[in-house]
Order: sequence, then C-alpha cells, then structure tokens
Amino acid sequence: MVKVVFKYDGKDDRIVEGDEGSSVMEAALANDIGEILADCGGSLSCATCHVFVSENWRERVGERSAEEEAMIEMAVDPDGRSRLSCQIKLWPGIDGVEIILPASQL
Repeated sequence: MVKVVFKYDGKDDRIVEGDEGSSVMEAALANDIGEILADCGGSLSCATCHVFVSENWRERVGERSAEEEAMIEMAVDPDGRSRLSCQIKLWPGIDGVEIILPASQL
C-alpha cells in the first residue's frame, strides 16, 4: 500500500492508502475524498480529478504527458503544480506524496 496525503486549505489533512499500480484518483475514490469527482473514471477525457502536487514531490511524481497537458487546460485555475490525479500512478517511491486539493473543488 502507498500512502497519499490530501491537503485541504484550512482543514485537517487526510491520509489514505492505495494499492501500488493504482492511481491517486482511485485511492481518493476508494477513501471518500469527495473533492475528486472523476467524472470520466480516469479515461483522461475531463479535468474533474485536477489536483496540485506539492513542490517537493513533483520530480518523483513525474511530468505530465501531452494529453494530460491538454486536459489540464480545462481545469479551473491550473498552474505548474497541476496534475490529473488519474494520471499519477502509485508506487513505493511516492509513498507519502502530498496532494493539494484546489480551492475550486472544496
């Protein structure tokens, strides 16, 4: 299991676990993180699982693909930290990854 820390502005963090090989989005859905809507179910055809990756985790999480980049343009207030949580795969190297939930989704 890989730990994911969901950070909320002005609220307590939530730490959940997900299976290695699954996505941050899947871990969020399995643990009732309601701010992750995931309307497309992870098929990379919407931006309702938009999150920000904490600065100190960005390199380990990896870069966005061109397809993900195009979808992020549809998100509310994206920036350089933006990722789609369906595209972040869980693996031991990101155990404890900090994911910031956008204010627009709170």
